[in-house]
Amino acid sequence: MVVARRALMMVMALGVIVTAAPPSPRVISLIPAVTEMLFAIGAGSDVSGVSRFDRFPAEVSSRPTVGGLLDPDTERILALRPTLVVIYDTQVDLSNRLAAAGIRTWPYRHGSVASIYDTIRGLGNALGRTADAEALTRRMQQELTDVQGALRGQAAVPTLFVIGRDVGALQGLDVAGGEGFLNEIVELAGGVNVFRDVARAAVDAPIEQVLARRPEAILELWVNRQFDASTRQREIAVWNALPAVPAVRNHRIFEINDERLAIPGPRLPDGVRLFASLLHPDAVR
Repeated sequence: MVVARRALMMVMALGVIVTAAPPSPRVISLIPAVTEMLFAIGAGSDVSGVSRFDRFPAEVSSRPTVGGLLDPDTERILALRPTLVVIYDTQVDLSNRLAAAGIRTWPYRHGSVASIYDTIRGLGNALGRTADAEALTRRMQQELTDVQGALRGQAAVPTLFVIGRDVGALQGLDVAGGEGFLNEIVELAGGVNVFRDVARAAVDAPIEQVLARRPEAILELWVNRQFDASTRQREIAVWNALPAVPAVRNHRIFEINDERLAIPGPRLPDGVRLFASLLHPDAVR
């Protein structure tokens, strides 16, 4: 006691203020795109929980999972004692529960490519990694600029970007509309979205409309499904029911199962380059 008292008196005499170090951030992300952003700005060590849909980077496999958009595990989230939880802005009930527990939330909404940069910068500011976030943003912008440079002088290809369809049939056709980053992907890759006039992110497209809009290329994005060569050929052959469509007639149907085209995060420029290489194989590789 005497030693401790003397130490305290010495500190007071020297005018030294002793403060505890701020706690390390403990971030939970329910959005795969945001999880990728966190690791890409060097904040992977701050990530203490992820959604069950997270696959990239490989380090996420060592993090506890806390459910997803429709079934977040609130008890698991609370048990991990987060300082910040990134949630979809539609998860109002979860937001209210976390607020009642004194936990800060970050509501996230899918948007444009510009909003991806805004989210990266916002996360960087929140976690003390402003410079890393800015560097990542600049790198992504430069990669997209490089693709645009390679496409200079190329005519835009009228493109149907299919993001959902019944396996083995031209039913349940879900395509990119004129809003959001999926439409931007088509444009950045040197295409023109044949459903760009529909002011929605996704459109339930009747076959009659596909026939009327005459796409010259069709790219189908299958996420979380592995294709072997025979399966790919069977799905391409489904489109033979529409021989009047230029993309079908000219054999420009592409079956892709690459998530870089589906997740609006740091790998998006890679996805755009892949898309561009299919639409303009002589210009982009």
